[in-house]
Amino acid sequence: MTDSSPTPSPAPAVVRVDIWSDVACPWCYVGKRRLETALDRLAERGFPARVEIEYHSFELAPDTPVDFEGTEVDFLAGHKGMPPAQVEQMLAQMTQLAAAEGLAYDFDALRHTKTLTAHELLHHAKAHGRQVEMKERLLKAYFEEGRHVGRVDVLADLAAEVGLDRGEVVAALEDHRYADDVQEDIEQARAYGINGVPFFVVDGRYGVSGAQDPAVFVQVLEEAAREAAGV
Repeated sequence: MTDSSPTPSPAPAVVRVDIWSDVACPWCYVGKRRLETALDRLAERGFPARVEIEYHSFELAPDTPVDFEGTEVDFLAGHKGMPPAQVEQMLAQMTQLAAAEGLAYDFDALRHTKTLTAHELLHHAKAHGRQVEMKERLLKAYFEEGRHVGRVDVLADLAAEVGLDRGEVVAALEDHRYADDVQEDIEQARAYGINGVPFFVVDGRYGVSGAQDPAVFVQVLEEAAREAAGV
């Protein structure tokens, strides 16, 4: 008697994308949108692989105080040593560029802060399967809503919005149980030679620096999928 049951389809190849990023990085939000655009284009083509995304911690300005008293113009003028008028022009250009990706940056409302605790939250979210959603919520809160993402109470509220237990988040952030994970990410970035974000590492082999055009991500992901499938 022959077995007429259908042969199971092989599992799709997996392409891993590790992204070093900071919550306070305007290019990181743009880069996230451009990667998502690339993934949409690949899906339309019937992309054969499953893409797994993980975010890793990076602090652009680790010396930033949690409660910075001043505007984003004040911070950048001091941090980069640029004239305020030049900073204002730069932010206006960034706002226009973000708008082209469907993002509504509001630098006047933005609350500049140290992002270390937000990175700990992202590790907590990863442990509970909500990291990508948490990353999106943090970026939106920071760049579009003027929320203070350096404070535990605000972070816990945002985490609850993506389905995380608020009390567990508060406990995790107050005892800093993910501090070592954040530092490991930062040390790995240093080992890779990453000194700016966003930085995308695809399948541990391909590095993409910056918020590249979606076509660049499409090309790299298709190449990685071919290699993963042994083609």
